[in-house]
Amino acid sequence: MADHPTIETDDEGLIRLQKLLAQSGVASRRKCEELMLDGQVEVDGEIVTRLGTKVDPRTAVIRVAGKRLPPISEKVYLVLNKPRGVVSTMSDPEGRRTLGDLVADRPERLFHVGRLDTDTSGLILLTNDGDFAHRMAHPSYEVDKTYVAEVEGEVYRRIVKQLLEGVTLDDGPVTVRKARIVEASPARSIVELVIHEGRNRIVRRLLDHVGHPVRRLTRTAIGPVTLGRLPVGEMRALSRTELGDLLDRAQL
Repeated sequence: MADHPTIETDDEGLIRLQKLLAQSGVASRRKCEELMLDGQVEVDGEIVTRLGTKVDPRTAVIRVAGKRLPPISEKVYLVLNKPRGVVSTMSDPEGRRTLGDLVADRPERLFHVGRLDTDTSGLILLTNDGDFAHRMAHPSYEVDKTYVAEVEGEVYRRIVKQLLEGVTLDDGPVTVRKARIVEASPARSIVELVIHEGRNRIVRRLLDHVGHPVRRLTRTAIGPVTLGRLPVGEMRALSRTELGDLLDRAQL
């Protein structure tokens, strides 16, 4: 994470487990020792209760009460609220505004995880961890993505049922995990969809197929990571819990 603490290790690159947990912000040193003694801390698949145990903070897979604690790393994992009109590339030969322009003051060489259409706003992940970026964008890891769409016309429950039963587009079937009507009127409706696919303009094509062309589209979540109140054009680091969850989903 971008704001990870500086971890002091010994000459072999190891640190006492309870000290690592405390410095990572899990809890106070004493509380971390209690968690270990209670069998709540797991390292590389095994419960560790011995307080003198040392670990390598860069490679150990640590879980506290079942939740993954990301390794200490120089890698950064960022959430950006992409504005409409910004191209999902780090540079553009046509001179259009890009993700690269929004992170120009960052020292790292960042990759974007997947894409958002130029006219779609919302959550996109940026990182300098190439393996993470590749896996998170790969359909086989099936990370849910949540979208809120303003569409033309009144969306009825039968349309939601149709979406949930599955729609087949020109390039194959689309599985919609969840769908709900947020607001509906004769002129316009707002719907929320959860899918895990990243095919080109998939949400727009899906809603167009059922007779409700999209006027505005925003991605509001990827897995456990949500936009919340993050302003348009701003970014933040993933929280420890968010990153731990995504690392597990990406099997890293």
